[in-house]
Amino acid sequence: LAIGSPFGFDHTVTAGIVSAKGRSLPNDNYVPFIQTDVAINPGNSGGPLFNMDGEVIGINSQIYSRSGGFMGLSFAIPIEMAVDVADQIKTKGSVSRGWLGVLIQEVTRELAESFGMDKPHGALVARVMEDSPAEKAGIQIGDVIVEFDGKKVSRSSSLPPLVGRFPVGEVANVTVIRDKRKKNIRVKIAQLPADPTQAQATPEPEQEVQKSALGVTVRELSKEVKQALKVQSGVQVTEVETGGPASVAGLQVGDVISMLDNRSVTSVDDFYERAGDLAPGKSVAILIQRDSGPVFLAIKPRD
Repeated sequence: LAIGSPFGFDHTVTAGIVSAKGRSLPNDNYVPFIQTDVAINPGNSGGPLFNMDGEVIGINSQIYSRSGGFMGLSFAIPIEMAVDVADQIKTKGSVSRGWLGVLIQEVTRELAESFGMDKPHGALVARVMEDSPAEKAGIQIGDVIVEFDGKKVSRSSSLPPLVGRFPVGEVANVTVIRDKRKKNIRVKIAQLPADPTQAQATPEPEQEVQKSALGVTVRELSKEVKQALKVQSGVQVTEVETGGPASVAGLQVGDVISMLDNRSVTSVDDFYERAGDLAPGKSVAILIQRDSGPVFLAIKPRD
């Protein structure tokens, strides 16, 4: 049940069901929202979300809508997080969130196969921020974080709330899968920066080379692209063969390939050499950098 004053109508009650807990939204990955279909309209925000025992389980926060009106998706901040925020404001006068310093993505079934995992789970590290707690502790691109502070990370969306609630300045035990083996890493969590920025790629023309067994044409990186993406090495995609392995995997012109089969790509020659050594028909991970950020894809080389 939700109680609020939509459009100025006081003490209005709406009812619904909980569809999910721990839901992350594009504009806030650190809050594990409760998703319901309780009708929320202007005037409901900040009101309580009750369960059938009369207990407040959340604070109504926002809706997801294309029209501006309620469309069946509403989100509430879990009450334990709201209480924690209130306590921090009372004791410290401000709210701090823990920061690990990685960009992550979901582990697909194909990527899990390439990492030697029985099933897809965890958070795949696509980028490690410079001078971040993760970099200082030795977390690497391609690591799959499966546990944080003793709690299992079932999906990538599970990690940010765990990190955000962890005490700033304390050391967390992080378990990753690297080179198909588990590894424990101790990380001193820092405070989330006020405005962390992400680099954007600016394609520059360079010499082109013939297509590889992956169905993609690449070139060396220009200094401008390296600076924009904050990468030291890699190759840039100039053409993707229609229906080829790269096209099927989702590669696009302008993408920068920085890793192939969990190994760094340092040059065009290095890329073609590594691509030529891949076993046909077996999924391998390929890390690309694009305008929206780094992302791992699974690609199957052809014969």
